[in-house]
Amino acid sequence: MNIKKIVRIVIIVILMAIIIAIAFLMGKRSKPISGDGYYFDTYVNLTVYNQKDAKYLDECLKMCERYEKLLSRTLEGSDIWNVNNAGGEAVRVDQETYYLIERALEFCEETDGAVDLTVAPLVDAWGFNHNKDARTSKPSDEEINEALDKVNYKNVILLDNNMIKLEGEGTKIDLGFIAKGYIADKLKEYLVSKNVKSAIISLGGNIIVIGNKPDGSEYNIGIKDPGNYGDIIQSLKVSNKSVVTSGTYERYVEYSGVKYHHILDTKTGYPVDNGVQSVTIVSDSSLEGDALSTICLILGEEGAEEILNKYYSESYFY
Repeated sequence: MNIKKIVRIVIIVILMAIIIAIAFLMGKRSKPISGDGYYFDTYVNLTVYNQKDAKYLDECLKMCERYEKLLSRTLEGSDIWNVNNAGGEAVRVDQETYYLIERALEFCEETDGAVDLTVAPLVDAWGFNHNKDARTSKPSDEEINEALDKVNYKNVILLDNNMIKLEGEGTKIDLGFIAKGYIADKLKEYLVSKNVKSAIISLGGNIIVIGNKPDGSEYNIGIKDPGNYGDIIQSLKVSNKSVVTSGTYERYVEYSGVKYHHILDTKTGYPVDNGVQSVTIVSDSSLEGDALSTICLILGEEGAEEILNKYYSESYFY
């Protein structure tokens, strides 16, 4: 065998080794790596596609823990718990808590209270809380009206130096319609700052995707059929977007064989009943998507048109 032939064979072998090595590394790099936990009464799942990005998952879960300690209204010692249990005294909160309450109030004002961050007394009256055995029967009209008297976002007073004060006896804050969206945005912000190119952040019905999949294709996000929860009613292809769904089918209480969902009408005190079972919002901001999905479910498709036009969000009603 002459030298030239040997050299050609060696070159071919080297090239094949390089190709195999690249394919191996790409496969390794593209293998999904996940981290999960349970925060905000929600299953949290975070997925990255590059081995070098896996080290950021623990920090993301620590961020979830921190936000729960700030924003949960049921966790004793959280910012929201402290405000709700201050007996009307002003309480200093974290800057992020203050900002989120401020944004929540903007949505309350824009919808004239259709969505209201002080809905907590009504939520509790219906039994939508951690103590699921607290109620065995539907609240009476008297109980509902008594709770409604405490629901008024104008009772939340923003003061200087990140101080919050609640006026009106029994006023309590619940940021459930906006908090997970904000947290999802902050997790994305952190991962992007670490140069993560492909990731999925899932906080229950709140999903954010970063970039595209490693192969360059868009992510495929399924929307659950509210009439048959096990099925997918539509699939959305998205890139670098937030997809948030609010529905009447996941969280409910049942009294005397009748189910009552958790999206409450702040005018009647009863669960919203406008024919809409599910709303999905596709947007750049998960905070806005979270708030808008709840607002649209409350207002119905026609009533939501004006606010959707303001935020230029893509929406799906079912």
